Amino acid sequence: IALPSCALLSPLSGLTFMWLLAHVLVFYLITAKASIIFVTLQYNVTLPATEEQATESASLYYYGIKDLATVFFYMLVAIIIHAIIQEYVLDKINRRMHFSKTKHSKFNESGQLSAFYFFACVWGTFILVSENYISDPTILWRAYPHNLMTFQMKFFYISQLAYWFHAFPELYFQKTKKEDIPRQLVYIGLYLFHIAGAYLLNLNHLGLVLLVLHYFVEFLFHISRLFYFSDEKYQKGFSLWAVLFVLGRLLTLILSVLTVGFGLARAENQKLDFSTGNFNVLAVRIAVLASICITQAFMMWKFINFQLRRWREHSTFQAPPVRKKPTVTKGRSSRKGTENGVNGTVTSNGADSPRNRKEKSS
Repeated sequence: IALPSCALLSPLSGLTFMWLLAHVLVFYLITAKASIIFVTLQYNVTLPATEEQATESASLYYYGIKDLATVFFYMLVAIIIHAIIQEYVLDKINRRMHFSKTKHSKFNESGQLSAFYFFACVWGTFILVSENYISDPTILWRAYPHNLMTFQMKFFYISQLAYWFHAFPELYFQKTKKEDIPRQLVYIGLYLFHIAGAYLLNLNHLGLVLLVLHYFVEFLFHISRLFYFSDEKYQKGFSLWAVLFVLGRLLTLILSVLTVGFGLARAENQKLDFSTGNFNVLAVRIAVLASICITQAFMMWKFINFQLRRWREHSTFQAPPVRKKPTVTKGRSSRKGTENGVNGTVTSNGADSPRNRKEKSS
């Protein structure tokens, strides 16, 4: 709550703050039942303690329609965090570097995305390590459907959906150029499509691994672009990113085929059941693999075009300018061409020269 400057300087500023805080608490208590849907995660289930964990009971979550309210609330939180990073970090750097308008928008985009990718990659890696995904890869398809999630897993997916939904109003807040809006809408839509698909189809284990892998590669690209804006001679980060980008696409395809094409295809329960969240049927598996393969092919096509454009720009910058040599003619024609023409080409004035008029009179 932002108070006026006069209230902060007044001796009654403490009483004013306490008065506002009391009203906020009263408002919260009145609307607590409604606001709890927006703030906390819904659909929790408490499982009884097992023999291995005799003293603790596990609290797991599944998804439902109330998750839309939670996504909306954290979308507003993402907008606030976006504004804080923009005002207190990126704008200060922009004032010092004096970027052009084009570099200014690209620097802001890479600054925001690099911060998000770094945070999401570290958070996702922590979940992978804590839930033993790295030591046991078969957990990607074993015991499907994964309709029950831990608190960290569900909150991770809620945060991902909230962040990419917040990107739509940011197109207006950041005053994005009209020619850049279609490109941004495409990649925002692809993120939402795949994250929501993994969340709703109970493929959250596979989705988490692929997101961490993809976010790491994208973080390297955007952090390399930030270094490039500060020093245009910096190219090592882009070279490393190019190698990891191709490896990331291959690993994504391998893990997807291994999980969906082999692991889920050999599962015993292959019946469509909405009540238990089982979508392990042939049509769904084909749709999942097709969407992943098409997206990876699209990204590779964009990557190849990007690398070709960079190669052309680099070769054009390195190539020395070619000078045209003037054509050399014999005798006096070269002199007449120099006087009456351009590059040895005789103009119409050459026919009316004094020498020609003298020969005609004789």
